[in-house]
Amino acid sequence: MEKLSWLKIWALVVIIFLPADLTAQDQMPDVKYYEQDDITNQIPYFDNRFHIDAQLDEITLLFYRKNGSPPIILVRPDGSKLKVNNFPKDKVEWYDDRTFDLITIKQPMPGPWQAIGDILPNSKIMLVSEVTLKVDPIPEIALSGETLKIKGQIFNREQVVDDPLFDDVVKLDVDFFSTNNTSYDNFGAQPIQIGSFRDDGYDLDEYAKDGIFTAEFNLDFSPGEWLPIYKVIMPMATRELRQKPIILQANPVTITVETTTDPLEFHIVTLNLDDTFIDPDSMVFQGKITFPDKQTEPFAIMQGSGITRVKQVGYTEPGIHRISLNAFGETINGREFRLVVPDFSFNVDRLNGPLVPTLEDDAISQAEQAAEALAAKIAEDKAQLEMEIAQAKAEQEAAQQQTLIIIGISNLVIMLIAAGVFVFIRKKKQ
Repeated sequence: MEKLSWLKIWALVVIIFLPADLTAQDQMPDVKYYEQDDITNQIPYFDNRFHIDAQLDEITLLFYRKNGSPPIILVRPDGSKLKVNNFPKDKVEWYDDRTFDLITIKQPMPGPWQAIGDILPNSKIMLVSEVTLKVDPIPEIALSGETLKIKGQIFNREQVVDDPLFDDVVKLDVDFFSTNNTSYDNFGAQPIQIGSFRDDGYDLDEYAKDGIFTAEFNLDFSPGEWLPIYKVIMPMATRELRQKPIILQANPVTITVETTTDPLEFHIVTLNLDDTFIDPDSMVFQGKITFPDKQTEPFAIMQGSGITRVKQVGYTEPGIHRISLNAFGETINGREFRLVVPDFSFNVDRLNGPLVPTLEDDAISQAEQAAEALAAKIAEDKAQLEMEIAQAKAEQEAAQQQTLIIIGISNLVIMLIAAGVFVFIRKKKQ
């Protein structure tokens, strides 16, 4: 590469995509970052120049500019210009956003180019042969209901892309697809959209704009065999990364309860732990109970060992009780996890028969309410239809009456005209 003293680098990222018959190892130079060193790159702000080598078949240029400013203008080595509304469609693709321009050029003219516009200063220039995403593997033991923190980075071959502004251009999404293995419960399940990687310092992301993207995987769906597919989405290109399929194990915590109708006794809530993939002695719990009167009571279970934990709940009143529970522990291979246990409900009958609706009564009541709502809707539609028919009939009768009036008036006019003609002719004869 020529001397770099001519490089005018304020805000430019150059991404080079190889033709299908070339290899990155043989044809592309290594990635190089050119930082401002006050010697080679100390240039006037308006002189944003860069150089395109002759061997490049296709190049993608990314320019960051001030928010809301108009798209940049490119000046080729021969002085001709490329604008967002004036470029050869067969050789140039141009995507303009509020904060950047992404431009792909086939067979670009070799030599010094210049970019004109409100381009942001203090950016980098980089030569990229292939944009890829590398993410942490999903743990070997993954449990339904747990939340995973997964980190990823964008790479150019072996070099990390850590340009903070690049986060505004690229979007990293992840979906889970069922492998449709008939041996698992998720056979035929629809794809699950997990979410996106973020580098904004919010939620599980530790530091904003540090080049490390973080995703929060809420595995609150059916256990089974799933294929994670990661997508690197740019305005004019999308790439996928597929990891090997994972087995999402069933939630290891189930809840049972023994109820009482004695106001002096307790309901016995038992947490049953499946120790196939977890260490039961490591488990602690945090939850809350919602009573029939909508009052809530938080609780924690921090002591105990073995595959069961017991929680006593005081009797307050008959009705439906609901338990929400979070669990924390370690898998059998020592990985710490946190998960949400599916909500559990139980009904407490009144001593002399249920005074409040049971779960079955709730279902029946909901069905009756739905039937009543449907009947009311049908009656309303019928009344509306009858009103519309009556209105149409009234309009039709009014139209008919108006027609008869017009016909009567017309006949009267004709008769008057005829009488006038008759009188005129008779007078003329006289």
